[in-house]
Amino acid sequence: MYPCLDPGAGGGEKSWTRSYGAGGPIGSHLDNEARLDKTLHLRPLGRGSESLRGSKLSSTLDVDSEEFDWAELERDLYHWTKVLRPVQWYPGHIAKTEKELKGQLKLMDVVIEVRDARIPVSTSHPQMDSWLGNRKRIVVLNREDMISKADRDAWASYYARQGTKVVFSNGQFGSGTLKLTRLAKELAVGVNIKRKSRGLLPRPVRAGIVGYPNVGKSSLINRLLKRRMCPAAPRPGVTRELKWVRFGNDLELLDSPGIIPMRIDDQSAAVKLAICDDIGERSYDVSEVAAILVQTLSRLPEVGNEALQDRYKVETEGRAGRIFVQKLALRLFNGDTNQASFRILSDFRKGKFGWVALERPPR
Repeated sequence: MYPCLDPGAGGGEKSWTRSYGAGGPIGSHLDNEARLDKTLHLRPLGRGSESLRGSKLSSTLDVDSEEFDWAELERDLYHWTKVLRPVQWYPGHIAKTEKELKGQLKLMDVVIEVRDARIPVSTSHPQMDSWLGNRKRIVVLNREDMISKADRDAWASYYARQGTKVVFSNGQFGSGTLKLTRLAKELAVGVNIKRKSRGLLPRPVRAGIVGYPNVGKSSLINRLLKRRMCPAAPRPGVTRELKWVRFGNDLELLDSPGIIPMRIDDQSAAVKLAICDDIGERSYDVSEVAAILVQTLSRLPEVGNEALQDRYKVETEGRAGRIFVQKLALRLFNGDTNQASFRILSDFRKGKFGWVALERPPR
């Protein structure tokens, strides 16, 4: 039974777009964030708080992170999302991008597919394998700073077994860029050997950077180039056209807009995209997504009910995420569930719950 999500529970509430306009609650929420942090009397579970993670959190949870049943969580997510309005987002420029990108693929020596390290499966385009064929590929798991070393090790082992080259990166600070550059050149080393055998002059290696919206493609390119060549912002849909940029004398990079399926059949994946801000805000009900995030965090060994209660001073009731959001709204936002929902999502996206992966490799 999943009593926390009622199929009709959200019908009577105003959507956040109607309540706040096209911009949503973001502006007013961020203005109040410092005040609210003070009200909550809590500091973030920062990525340097090893002692806190190793003692307080682990000792209060019943399940060790290595023994956690991720398959069971996925089954629960499937049931939780069945009762929600489907999350779908396909801006007009994406169809044009897909067509242009397929045309550019034949020019690429290697493809760099960027994914969100918190949800590598959900940010893998289902048609990518068929588009690339036998073309050489590097998978970049960006935002490595938002997952634990155990998560990184698990994904590194998984991709090694698959024979896939993987690089962990942080596009904001540039970690992983040197390894990525070296690996791209190594994979494409045969290009100029073939050209030389035909009497042709060498040319730069051509690498296309592709992936879902807002996974950090443009930020990664800017870090590689050590200058701002591509527009980048922490929201989906900023890059709108394909753009080739030169990196030194021996590498050319193609920055591309985020591509996403016209229809997302896996709604568990769609909700995880919404939680991680990898899909447009207008595609989902913020209160429904926040409720599922609460239910998910309460199950994860790295967080759990106690951490949620400590952070927000709101008592959790099993897996009743919607009730938790409503209680937080009454406590801090005069009953406004949209503001409360955005607060929870914003805290997660900023890493205030610490290292939290929402997916682990399939066994």
